[in-house]
Amino acid sequence: MHQFEIMPIIPIQIGNIDASFTNSSLWMVIAIGLITLFTTVSMRGRALVPGRMQSLAEMSYEFVANMVRDNVGSEGMRYFPLVFTIFMFVLFSNMLGMIPGSFTVTSHIVITFAMAFIIFLGVTVIGFMTHGLGFLRFFVPSGIPKALVPLLVVIEVISYMTRPVSLSVRLFANMLAGHTMLKVFAGFVVMMGLWGVIPLVFMVALTGLELLVAFLQAYVFAILTCIYLNDAIHMH
Repeated sequence: MHQFEIMPIIPIQIGNIDASFTNSSLWMVIAIGLITLFTTVSMRGRALVPGRMQSLAEMSYEFVANMVRDNVGSEGMRYFPLVFTIFMFVLFSNMLGMIPGSFTVTSHIVITFAMAFIIFLGVTVIGFMTHGLGFLRFFVPSGIPKALVPLLVVIEVISYMTRPVSLSVRLFANMLAGHTMLKVFAGFVVMMGLWGVIPLVFMVALTGLELLVAFLQAYVFAILTCIYLNDAIHMH
């Protein structure tokens, strides 16, 4: 499990707080740098007939924009930069983690929970800014007997409060399990020598599957953010 170990690169100690620049920090900086480079360079020489890089950038933009419009509506487009940033960061972090010798940022619960908790707080603030105290009606399902209201309110509040946990664990668990499985099969290939052809075939297939999972997890993380935004804006 050493591939998931966080190691300090530049030790920084502030009192009792360890604020070291780690390999996790490095790969987050690399992901942000690559996203910035991709979005700026690809659109620098905008053309009527787009090239490959411009086409990829435009496809990324439209993919996320359609996701926001379909799940939140036109009112949600003001939050498009947030959803686009989340999608691209998770996608690039997942894909960079597929490079041998790299570090998978999203395989750590502390990273995914931090992102999920910030989304949770932001969506809650948006809900109160949009509806005021009327946002509390979100926790009272309509059309139910009054006797069941206290019980269902408790259930709705618990369900709402667990959103950052479910959102973060889903991404973390998928990336951790996938990379662990790849490591196990890679070990079989080395141990079996010439007889390692069969696990090598499985290794190639699992790598393709893990690339698909890396994209799907970025999509799921972004679309759940859209669903939470829709709840905050439209309360249904």
